[in-house]
Amino acid sequence: AKLHLIKAFRNKNIESSALLKDIMSKCLMCGSCTAACPSGIDHFAWFMDMRSDMKKSQGQRPAIKSLIHLLGREYRIRFSAGLAKAGRKVIPDRFADSYKLGSIPIRKFPRFNEIPLRRSAGSCISPNGKKQGKLVYFTGCATNYLYEDTGNAVIGVLKHMGYEIIIPEGQTCCSIPILFHGAPDKAFKNIRANIKALAIEDAEAVIVDCPTCGYALEHEYPRFMENNSLDSEPACTIASKTVHILNFIDKHFNLLEFNKKFTRKIRISYHAPCHTKNNNQAHLRIERLLKKLEFADYRPTSDADVCCGGGGTFFYEFASISHKMAMEKIKNAKAVNPRFWLTDCPVCRMNLAGTMDDDKGCPELTHPVSFIYSGLKQK
Repeated sequence: AKLHLIKAFRNKNIESSALLKDIMSKCLMCGSCTAACPSGIDHFAWFMDMRSDMKKSQGQRPAIKSLIHLLGREYRIRFSAGLAKAGRKVIPDRFADSYKLGSIPIRKFPRFNEIPLRRSAGSCISPNGKKQGKLVYFTGCATNYLYEDTGNAVIGVLKHMGYEIIIPEGQTCCSIPILFHGAPDKAFKNIRANIKALAIEDAEAVIVDCPTCGYALEHEYPRFMENNSLDSEPACTIASKTVHILNFIDKHFNLLEFNKKFTRKIRISYHAPCHTKNNNQAHLRIERLLKKLEFADYRPTSDADVCCGGGGTFFYEFASISHKMAMEKIKNAKAVNPRFWLTDCPVCRMNLAGTMDDDKGCPELTHPVSFIYSGLKQK
């Protein structure tokens, strides 16, 4: 239906309007349409181009406009993260409980890392024991500024495997949020900077811990360069090397040595982010990986691969819809009573943890790599 609306708009059969912009914005950009389409239509490209047209004709919400501006340069992200971290320390508890972004109270948003991960970890990390090879780690914004536990786990697992890890200083936001909000011109410098930073020839792979960042590197960067008549070969090379950390672990599972001292298995469940599920059904491979862990009791939920309603900024723009989706996910997760509820998307983690009640029956949200790291034998 959205494609027909886009065609009608392009053919000048319908005019731009606030309603048309709302319809085009009310999309999670989850990739399900592209994954299911028998004709192989690139829905992402259609929707992003249409959103760009709507932004030009109907304008953009101030908060989204500010987000695009901040994500467009690394120094702005760094400054705003530092400002938010300082503000969070002095904000009154009453305000943190009552003021919300979307339907999520400020209090429930993750706290910023004391030191950004890329600065605390360093640019070159040596392996434990015999060197197996060299990897480049693209941290993304969320891991760098919010979820250092994920980044430390990625580094810990790869060191354990025997890999040298390069964390390029020049990397920045993957720019998917900018592209999804119809501002490709604002994404240009970020994309060029990341391609330059990640182009390390002797690296075996480019590791990502976020499926959306992975989608950007694998699919959007080559397309972006080609559409702008730029040299796409470096982007295609990076795309061919990009590997999700969980897929890398699964492929090299024999390099892991686990602690044998667990007295009982830990019950876990998994929420599959949309960009994981719709990228060659990668969530099925992750589920198989979790089932291989001897210290884990994996219990799937009835809706493990259903969207949580986070969708980048969807939880903020369409809070009531997102809240209903997240509450249904939480209800079904509680039904299997896991100690840890795992997901590899930082926005899914933020949305589900922020929507969840504070009662003792709620599982802890974390990245699967953090759970895997917790079970490794320390070398």
